[in-house]
Amino acid sequence: MNAVSVVITCYNYGKYIARCVESVLGQTFQDFEIIIVDDGSTDNTGEIIAPYLTDSRIHYIKQENAGQAVAKNAGIINSKSEFIAFLDADDLWDHTKLEKQIPLFSDPYVGVVYSSSRYIDGDGKDFIFRIESDYMMPKSGYVSKHLLFDNFVPFSSSVVRRECFERVGLFNESLSMGIDWDLWLRISVYYQFQYVDEPLLLYRIGHSGQMSRNLEKRIRCADSIFQAFLEANPDIVSPYLRRRILHYSCVSRGKYLRNTNLKMSNHYLLKAFITWPFSLEPLKELIKTYLLRIIGK
Repeated sequence: MNAVSVVITCYNYGKYIARCVESVLGQTFQDFEIIIVDDGSTDNTGEIIAPYLTDSRIHYIKQENAGQAVAKNAGIINSKSEFIAFLDADDLWDHTKLEKQIPLFSDPYVGVVYSSSRYIDGDGKDFIFRIESDYMMPKSGYVSKHLLFDNFVPFSSSVVRRECFERVGLFNESLSMGIDWDLWLRISVYYQFQYVDEPLLLYRIGHSGQMSRNLEKRIRCADSIFQAFLEANPDIVSPYLRRRILHYSCVSRGKYLRNTNLKMSNHYLLKAFITWPFSLEPLKELIKTYLLRIIGK
């Protein structure tokens, strides 16, 4: 049995899948199997994968299109290793990734190990992307309270102890987005997270078809995840911290929506002020919106 099962899910990413697989095959840590789950691709994904199937470590599952959660769960169910690493088909790994992450699981309380990312565009060129929020900075240890503010774990950088799934379950198939944040929250109740401060993931950003572009759906799913987690774990955060989390979320949404949906932007900024009136940030953002509109005119 291999030490690590690498689950790669793919939907119409034939143009990226070969380099993705090669980035796993080129690892300095070689004790792995690869499970590729093709979620009903209609492009040439199957043809691209075919030559790799001569390697006995690579397994290919083709299913009807059912969404990310179902595809990733299929990979987990068909895996055999103690640790499961996830990699989306449009992303790449640094060749030392597994070598640097797996030793951190020597602590039995660690359930997830992740790393920082380097960003690339659709053509594989470096992409400048700055994270401004302190809540997106990586955290280690028991991280539930930090995760409730924001999801700071890059999905394709993650390696998870199989025991975690046996304890908290698989990805929630009723969610169309935010499935990783939901899983991290559930795992964080029982296990520690550890972080490798190196860009071991090359995360492809900004290309067509990327799910993260659908903001309205992401907001609905995030609200559902947040409420479900607090209902299942009512004592994990104080009323004070819950208000701070809601304030942060509303400010973030207000800022993000400023250029695309002014009405909703103002709604979230006003809600942020009502939720936590001790902060001037929502008012500053409303003034900034007003000034930008004047300049734009």
